[in-house]
Amino acid sequence: MAKAYTLGLYEKAMPKELTWKEKMLAAKEAGFDFIEISIDETDEKLARLNWSKEERLELVSLMKETGVPIRTMCLSGHRKYPLGSNDPEICARGMEIMEKAIELSEDLGIRIIQLAGYDVYYEEGSQETRERFEKNLRKATLMAAKAGVTMGFETMETEFMNTVEKAMVYVNKVESTYLNVYPDLGNVTNAAVSYGTDVLADLETGRGHLVAMHLKETVPGKFREIPFGTGHVNFAAGIQKAWELGVRKFVTEFWYVGNPQWKDDLAFANNMMTELLQKQS
Repeated sequence: MAKAYTLGLYEKAMPKELTWKEKMLAAKEAGFDFIEISIDETDEKLARLNWSKEERLELVSLMKETGVPIRTMCLSGHRKYPLGSNDPEICARGMEIMEKAIELSEDLGIRIIQLAGYDVYYEEGSQETRERFEKNLRKATLMAAKAGVTMGFETMETEFMNTVEKAMVYVNKVESTYLNVYPDLGNVTNAAVSYGTDVLADLETGRGHLVAMHLKETVPGKFREIPFGTGHVNFAAGIQKAWELGVRKFVTEFWYVGNPQWKDDLAFANNMMTELLQKQS
């Protein structure tokens, strides 16, 4: 009988020098079902949006060959090119990135794009940036609807959208099947600690709109590169709540930071989360 869930691996958990085939085989060896591709703000990752038809086809062939598909995309390139920017050129680039990310998803068979919940990042936010963000978000959602690709807000580390409840404000404004929430359990845990609120109650506000979940470790005030098991995230409770809310797609988000035993880190993350997920199914 097939598993009741899928567990993916964030691409940046592996050395970037690896070929796609090597990444897929490493993910498979560690027990993961799929890979989440990163389209971040670096030129190297943004260049992927301009892959030729041949390059895209080659990647699809590798998915078939290895049995490890790419099924979600972490689109953090909008940090540098946000949809609410005061600079028209930056905004236009942000919309171009959005359009190309949706096209790439269509071609590769990616089902979910995780959107960065920022109106702006390197600028000062204002009523104007929020309004521009919402206007462009509506356009982006219609692009996604045309392609049949789902988008989900990542709950971020900044005040603008660090909770599911805040993400849901925009989901409710746009009112589209193609715009939902893809929460990061580590980030919402940090937000709950700083606000004195409850993580599970925050997840509940997204009922009916959670498309997947990032399983990431954090400590108060720190959002990256915290090894699993050394932070304060209650993965058992978070997974149980997400499961109750209908989430069946999970991604372990962590980073390769030069550890020569990085394959052991992959296996450790997979074993830890598989054990918790199997208790639900």
